[in-house]
Amino acid sequence: MQDRIRVAIESSPTKTFATAIDWPGWSRSGRTEADALEGLAAYLARYAPIALRAGAPLPAHPAFEVDERQDGGSGTEFGVPSRVTDADARPLTGAEAARRALLVEAAWAVFDATAAAAPESLRKGPRGGGRDTSKIVEHVHGADHAYAREMGIKIPPPDPAEPGSIARMRTAMLEVLREPSDGSPLAGRRWTSRYAAHRIAWHALDHAWEIEDRRTP
Repeated sequence: MQDRIRVAIESSPTKTFATAIDWPGWSRSGRTEADALEGLAAYLARYAPIALRAGAPLPAHPAFEVDERQDGGSGTEFGVPSRVTDADARPLTGAEAARRALLVEAAWAVFDATAAAAPESLRKGPRGGGRDTSKIVEHVHGADHAYAREMGIKIPPPDPAEPGSIARMRTAMLEVLREPSDGSPLAGRRWTSRYAAHRIAWHALDHAWEIEDRRTP
């Protein structure tokens, strides 16, 4: 495996995201491009177990190289890597689609395990803000349902009282993500398969890491 990690930069006036193009979920933000790239490198150790779990280990000594830069928008400012990049519009082979789906599945597994092991009450922010564990779980499941709809999947919202409904939703999403693609948006909307994998995995991991950080006294 090559040691080169290709990166896409998404910038707005006050926030910039650096996203590892071929590694769904590995995306960090900062005020500037340099800050975002520093954050991406700092999270190598946290992302590596997800890649290993998916059977796609990271290179031992990665070198980050910026392949493209895009202007961000209101979503970027809000704190979401929301730009569908040129790289996201590339065709996707069946083998690469399957690899990316495994990374999404690994991100969900890590989120589930992290939430299950966490206390309900999490350390609050400096102004007393921040959801507790059950609310984060509810938020992630609700977001995944919105993502499924964006992918063209018509499925009822998951029922917290029925874990099987979450599994069925995820299975339907993974079936779409495993399909090869010519790079066109899914269901004639906006998200491509590559971007969908990034967004889904990023959201799950961002909240898994939030729980890890906020459970510390």
